[in-house]
Amino acid sequence: MTVKPIEIFIDADACPVKDEIYKVAQRYGLKTWVVSNAFIMIPRSSMIERVIVDAGPDVADDWIAEHVAPGDVAVTNDIPLAERVLTAGGHAVAPNGKPFTENSIGAAIAQRALMEQLRSTGDIMGGPKPFDRNDRSRFLQALDEIIQKERRRRG
Repeated sequence: MTVKPIEIFIDADACPVKDEIYKVAQRYGLKTWVVSNAFIMIPRSSMIERVIVDAGPDVADDWIAEHVAPGDVAVTNDIPLAERVLTAGGHAVAPNGKPFTENSIGAAIAQRALMEQLRSTGDIMGGPKPFDRNDRSRFLQALDEIIQKERRRRG
C-alpha cells in the first residue's frame, strides 16, 4: 500500500511566512497549496499550486478543510480551521510557530471566544503583538519538527 505524500496547505491571505514555507517544502519535496481569496504571487514550481477561492468568510478555510488529509500540515492563524484540520488527522501550526494540538485546541477556542466577547464590549482594543524575527524563527523550527515527526511516523 502506498502512503499519500505529506502536503502543506497555506491559509495564505494574511500569512507572513509563505517564503519560509516554500523553502521548507522544497527541501522535503512537498506539494504546497497556497489558498487565498485573491491573487498571490507564488514561485514557479510544479510543487506549489495557487488556489483562488471566492470571497467570503471561511471560503478558503472550507477548501483547506475539504482537502487536508491525515498527516498533512496546515499553516493558519484561524483557530476553527486548525480544529477542523486536527479532526481530519492533519497537523496545524500558526505562523508564529505555535502548534495547535488535540491537547491545546480546546483552550485556544475558549480563549478566542473570550477575546471576541471582550472586544465586543470594548474592554480590549487592538490585536496581537506585531510579528517579529523570533516568531519567524519559531515557525521554521516548528514546521520542520512537524514534518520530521510525520515522516518518522510513516516510517
